[in-house]
Amino acid sequence: MPGGRLTLDDRRHIAGWLADGLGYAEIGRRLGRPTSTVSREVARNSTSGEYRPARAQEAAGQRARRCRRRPGGEPAEVVRGFVDGFAALLAATGLPRMTARVFTCLLTAEAGGLTSAELVRLLQVSPASVSKSIGALEAMELVARRPDPGGRRERYRVDDDVWLRAWQADTGAHGRLAAAAHQGSELFGPDTTAGARLARMGQFFGQLSEQMGGSTVAEAAGHDALTVVAALVHARRPLTVAELATALGWSEDRAAAGLDALRHRPALADPLALHDAGTGTVTVTARPDRLSPAQREGINRFRADFPAAVATVEGCRTSSPPATST
Repeated sequence: MPGGRLTLDDRRHIAGWLADGLGYAEIGRRLGRPTSTVSREVARNSTSGEYRPARAQEAAGQRARRCRRRPGGEPAEVVRGFVDGFAALLAATGLPRMTARVFTCLLTAEAGGLTSAELVRLLQVSPASVSKSIGALEAMELVARRPDPGGRRERYRVDDDVWLRAWQADTGAHGRLAAAAHQGSELFGPDTTAGARLARMGQFFGQLSEQMGGSTVAEAAGHDALTVVAALVHARRPLTVAELATALGWSEDRAAAGLDALRHRPALADPLALHDAGTGTVTVTARPDRLSPAQREGINRFRADFPAAVATVEGCRTSSPPATST
């Protein structure tokens, strides 16, 4: 059947079509197989330039009987099917298909990893393709190179902490991208199309960076940054670094480090934002991108009504209750 193993009838057809002078592409089309399947079949089973279908069928049967089984008991064909399917999913994320196949092979290998020659044999590709894919994976720090204890070749493996290292490598880039997007939002203004778009982008990558970096509240810098936010909210006015340090009982270096954390990791203070108020002072305000223009206008109406409401309440408190008749 198309996609399965070649049968003896398939091989007899190949021999007949080769005798008729058909090319590999046409033979593959008639069989419903890739051209590479036909070319590999002929190259593997030709003697003195002649393809012999019966001998090819016998050799295929011997290879099937020699098929190694993995520790979990899965036949090599089943494992190759998983490798190809998983590699296709990785390729859909942007990883080159051959690189994805090599990576999946290493991902499913034993603890000792695989040599380049073993990868070539498993994937049935050229050594150059494997070498190029290994280089790409090493550049992304997804694969480690180790000496082969039993020979002079090198082995490639996926370390247990590969995901943590890849995760942490992305965290810094996401944080820088979030900070730059917030700066752009302030530059264009949160009420503009560009500013709103950049604000959403900064919010997304800021939260992603904090989540990928672990619990920032447990970090010293993250904890100090939140304390600085609380101090500025409580002060209700801009403060200098020296004033912050004095009020909190810290050194100025520690207060400055907390402010720097807020500047470089704006998601820490969300939904507030740190602002330089001039003359060396800083303060915090509500992030403008957290509220739409209509929402800010609605809040402003309540804020404008607040003094009148307070006066009414205070008047009720100071006025005497009306006399009641007994």
